[in-house]
Amino acid sequence: MIYLDNSATTRPFDSVIKAVSENMAADFGNASSLHKMGINAEKVIKDAKSTILGKLGTDGNIIFTSGATESSNTILFGVPKAYKHNGKRIVTTSFEHPSVANPLRKLEEQGYEIVRVRPPKRSEPQDFEQRIIDAVDENTLLVSVMWVNNETGFIADISKIYSAVKRKNPKTIVHCDAVQGFCKLPAKTLRADLISLSAHKIHGPKGIGALYCAKGVRFEPLLYGGGQQGGIRSGTEPVDMIAGFAEAVRSYPDCTEKYAELNGRLCDKLAALENVTINSYGNAKNILNFSVRGVRSEIMLHFLEEREIYVSSGSACSKGKTSGVLAEFGVSDKDADCAIRVSFSPFTSESDIDALAGGIADGITRFRR
Repeated sequence: MIYLDNSATTRPFDSVIKAVSENMAADFGNASSLHKMGINAEKVIKDAKSTILGKLGTDGNIIFTSGATESSNTILFGVPKAYKHNGKRIVTTSFEHPSVANPLRKLEEQGYEIVRVRPPKRSEPQDFEQRIIDAVDENTLLVSVMWVNNETGFIADISKIYSAVKRKNPKTIVHCDAVQGFCKLPAKTLRADLISLSAHKIHGPKGIGALYCAKGVRFEPLLYGGGQQGGIRSGTEPVDMIAGFAEAVRSYPDCTEKYAELNGRLCDKLAALENVTINSYGNAKNILNFSVRGVRSEIMLHFLEEREIYVSSGSACSKGKTSGVLAEFGVSDKDADCAIRVSFSPFTSESDIDALAGGIADGITRFRR
């Protein structure tokens, strides 16, 4: 099996599976209990927070959630309630993940002004961050920009945006969906007041995410209950999943050079095929989006699946439907209809890339009209 859909989800590391199972067997206590089992569970949570903060290279607080969708929803609905007098303008992009885009539509219905900045043209990548910054004014409550786009791999310079926004309006809160970049890009290039994270994108378990919160930043809770995690996110903490999240962070290797080499190898092989165009630019090297003209995505995807090669036609959240993100990046409807997204992991090898390229070439021979 060749799995190249790692932007959708990842195979858990063996060390993660071990950490989760051992914690379920030995440290299964409720972290709110006062006895030894509860104290042990609380220590697992504390150590996991320290691990994630260490990877981010910052201080502040980590709140564990059910995933990045909950993290982002908590922020997008909680910040406006906490900062009612800071304005009703929110600056974002036109290519956010649905877990950000859809809550913002709800806020728009409630009277908030949502400014959606489009991605740069391929020939003008340097103006994007400045257009985000220029959209901020004295009434801007929040800026929410994803670090790495999940469909094209496009990277936003979040640190640049954060610093410039704070200079322009210190009251503006900056949020980043960092799901696709965490552990894959240098943490020093990520700076925000609030950050959404997910474990299953980095070979951790599904159903566990995190929300980073810088010191002094406030938001109203999305969930109310027993007051766990300082009342910010009520509900009994899933200590076993948290242990797995922390282990995934510790185990994820530096693949910077590897991803660059795999990306370059695939691009070279695609360039040798007729009528295959690359849709990604300014992208993280672990994600590559391209169109095989003349062969619809679904047909190519299932042809490759017959060879046990697994890729994607776009965001897993869209279940094969056109999300509109590629159109924002200037990809025509015709090319979007035959787009393939490939995403690498530490397990991906050069032979996997060669097999993929061979499969695509055979698919073109069989299906292109």
